[in-house]
Amino acid sequence: MSELPDLVKDLALILVVAGFVTLIFKKLKQPLVLGYIVAGFLVSPHMPYVMSVIDKSDIHTWADIGVIFLLFSLGLDFSIKKILRMGGSPIIAACTIIFSMMVLGVVIGHSFGWKEMDCIFLGGMVAMSSTTIIYKAFSDMGLTQQGFASTVMSVLILEDILAIVMMVMLSTIASGASPDGAQLVGSIMKIGFFLVLWFVVGLFVIPLFLRSVRKILNNETLLIVALGFCCLMSVISTQVGFSAAFGAFVMGSILAETVEADKIIRLVDPVKNLFGAIFFVSVGMLVDPIILIKYAVPILLLVITILVGQALFGTLGYLLGGQTLKNAMRCGFSMAQVGEFAFIIASLGLSLGVISDFLYPVVVAVSVITTFLTPYMVRAADPCYNVLITHLPKRWVRRLKHIETNGVGESVSADNHWKVLMKKMIVNTLVYGILSSAVIAIMFSTALPTCRQLSINWTGSHWAGNAVCGFLTILFIAPFLRSIVMKQNHSEAFKALWTDRRINRLPLTATILARVLVALGFIFYVCNYLTRFTNALMIAIAVGVLILMLLSRWLKKRSITLERLFIQNLQSRDVEAQKQGRKKPLFANNLIDRDIHIANVELPDDSLWAGKTLYSLRLRNRFGVHVSSVLRGSQHINIPKGGTILFPGDKLQAIGNDEQLTKLSKAINVELHPEITDVDKHEMKLRSFTLSKTSPFIGKTLKDSGIRDEYNCMVVGVDEGQKNLTLITPSRCLQAGDILWVVGEERNIERILALG
Repeated sequence: MSELPDLVKDLALILVVAGFVTLIFKKLKQPLVLGYIVAGFLVSPHMPYVMSVIDKSDIHTWADIGVIFLLFSLGLDFSIKKILRMGGSPIIAACTIIFSMMVLGVVIGHSFGWKEMDCIFLGGMVAMSSTTIIYKAFSDMGLTQQGFASTVMSVLILEDILAIVMMVMLSTIASGASPDGAQLVGSIMKIGFFLVLWFVVGLFVIPLFLRSVRKILNNETLLIVALGFCCLMSVISTQVGFSAAFGAFVMGSILAETVEADKIIRLVDPVKNLFGAIFFVSVGMLVDPIILIKYAVPILLLVITILVGQALFGTLGYLLGGQTLKNAMRCGFSMAQVGEFAFIIASLGLSLGVISDFLYPVVVAVSVITTFLTPYMVRAADPCYNVLITHLPKRWVRRLKHIETNGVGESVSADNHWKVLMKKMIVNTLVYGILSSAVIAIMFSTALPTCRQLSINWTGSHWAGNAVCGFLTILFIAPFLRSIVMKQNHSEAFKALWTDRRINRLPLTATILARVLVALGFIFYVCNYLTRFTNALMIAIAVGVLILMLLSRWLKKRSITLERLFIQNLQSRDVEAQKQGRKKPLFANNLIDRDIHIANVELPDDSLWAGKTLYSLRLRNRFGVHVSSVLRGSQHINIPKGGTILFPGDKLQAIGNDEQLTKLSKAINVELHPEITDVDKHEMKLRSFTLSKTSPFIGKTLKDSGIRDEYNCMVVGVDEGQKNLTLITPSRCLQAGDILWVVGEERNIERILALG
């Protein structure tokens, strides 16, 4: 019999140990991430008293796959529209926190005398708070319904996205001899170019593909297709110089805009949990007690730095984002830990060979300590706020208490029209310019060599191939160039500025000419690359080609069709949700000045509220909240009446302040049916028995026998030797010798059998 491979043995050891450890951590109400890290330490070579993993290289390979699936799932949760709708407040807070903590981490690293790359990567690690740990802490402490919790989660979303960008930048820095400003700017431009290209192309191609095969997609095939897209984008990402994890995140964000997004999230979740667990176990395997003892002082100082730094700079970031002082402190204190992205960044540094071996276990130790301290930091925010306001000048306190995140609406003025118009023109030019550049690059790298070879074979010269390739290239980019020149020329802002004042017409004409020059630049580049004409002749050709593009009705129709298709794909998920009644109502999410906001609470499966009406529950009298909607599957019951009955799994949208909604959330999770521990005693059994002459059931109908009412059993039928059981009519009296088939709990059936 062949022996099991080491990989299977290692996987069995990891999952068994991780299973037991995470059960203990679940019982202790601690984050499961910590359980995985502890399990990794237990199976590592640094723990000689238990079995150890045999081949760590295989486990690291699986861990790399885990990172890919973790970031793919992250992308599925953060759609492009969700990111764009956040507004400026979370962006200001996230950028302030990340920049300040990165600088602080670099300074701390230099104070220890560590090398430059260790300091740079340390700054990236301490800048990232943990979405998983903070969400778990909020859930355990019953704070998910409070207003500041949603603000924290919005900033964490942006931090996770910026962490992906940071990983790409760190990879670029690590590949050079020394980091400089030009390299960073080049990295940012490269990231922006490929992000726009991938998102635009992805939102064209992938929704169309899924729509064409939707009828033959089941759960199995959809899972394989989704994971296939994930791995494909990971490969493409590595080919252009980015990390595989970055490509996985991009593909997740693209799929998040499709109709199948919710189903993909459910299908991918178990795969993500499995490989994610292996990744965090591999993190724990790198924890070396000797290194922890040796670097005890840096670990302690880093913990203090993160606690104080996040509390200080976090509060400052949220204040700059428009939060009141109290909310800003609660948000900032909540983020005082490092989590999963610190491990991913550390893994990146190790794989690139640019950071020291001691940095990984040091960061893991810091993460474990700060994670345990997270609930205490959250609770410390209010007492610190109370102490602070007693020492601040009263004028400052009044001002800080009345900051609002929502600014006054902008008036419709000429300045605002210019702002809107210029923003749209710049975005439009950038997007279509990137698409045109991508088409030219693809045509020149793939189609041009083929066209030249065919031309040489047929005519003996490559000029015909150049002409064909140039014609096809200009034909493919023509819709994009036309959109660059013509789009926004008939918009409301453009018309308003044109008719408002004559002085506006000159700068408006200048914007058109600038976009014409951009379009001419692309045509000129293609002609210059493929021909040897003089500059004057090529300029004349470029102008003539552009005029034909602008006058072509076919191109106009084509560009409008492409744009409408893109918008349709981008809005497909919202449209489908609206059809099924799952789209949220268009009401304000909060009333800042009254601290009133909307929160979602879900009815557990074993809730005592299930089957009761809203009137009988008296939620307004008990908690002071108003239920505005009940979400039930595809139904959306807005403004429910008192007679509306609740069912398990219903999602209630309740309106109230932090205290009221917290009480409601706690009550809905406490008022449950008691858990049944002896499940086997309640299992239903099917038994047959023969009525004896002394049975008390003889001569009685089923109703009079009391088999259902007194013994809680049900007679299925009488066995008369036929293929099917004979049903007993209500008027039939039971007789001696009848063979009855009865279903019920074992103890109740035994009571009936005891009567004969």
